[in-house]
Amino acid sequence: MSARTTRTRVLAAAVLAVATLTLTACNNGEGVRDEGASAGTTSQPSSTPTSESQKNKGTTTGAGQAASSSDSNSKPKDGKGAQNSSGSTGSSDSAGSSGSQDSGPTRTSCTTANTRMAATVVSRPLNHVLLTVTNTGSKNCNVIGYPAVRFGEAQSVPPVFEDSKPQAVLTLAPGESGYAGVLLSAADGSGSNGYTAKSLEVYLNKDAGSAAKPSLPAKGVYVDDSISVTYWQQTMADALTW
Repeated sequence: MSARTTRTRVLAAAVLAVATLTLTACNNGEGVRDEGASAGTTSQPSSTPTSESQKNKGTTTGAGQAASSSDSNSKPKDGKGAQNSSGSTGSSDSAGSSGSQDSGPTRTSCTTANTRMAATVVSRPLNHVLLTVTNTGSKNCNVIGYPAVRFGEAQSVPPVFEDSKPQAVLTLAPGESGYAGVLLSAADGSGSNGYTAKSLEVYLNKDAGSAAKPSLPAKGVYVDDSISVTYWQQTMADALTW
């Protein structure tokens, strides 16, 4: 065999070997997996910051939610928190609130059912009787106008001193008293049709339905046609001025 033929065969064998090795390398799955593992190892560090970022984001979100929840719990809902506060309770139960419940003017009239009547003969001025009405009830009451009196068997109601009319209706609190004066007869004896009365009926005003019957002295009192009465007054002095 010639040397040229030998070289040709060796070269062909070498080419065949190289082709075989190349084909083997292409079909080897380990090489592909090795490259995948290398790529995974290389990308690992970049995934760590991403994970940390997600954790930080989660922590921040959780803190925000907690803060929001705390703020929500600390705020009153629909005003109920304010209603439960001591300030609101104090305002509701305060004396000012009580004061705002004004009952307004007294509208209850004094009657024989809620008053006591007394008649007293006074030494000054002469020939006068002082009527005293006292509120025995539990509420304020008004004494309206002037008393309608009847001494003995008198058939008419005595006139009133118009100048004695007060500026306002007399209101009596429980236990308080009002007063009216009665001129029985003329001091100078100028009156006529005089008589002695031993009984007395007193209507609180001319529209009253029932009368009180205070007692008089046993000897009675002298009455003539000069008899007159005053409006109900707040003081005894005012009642005995006329």
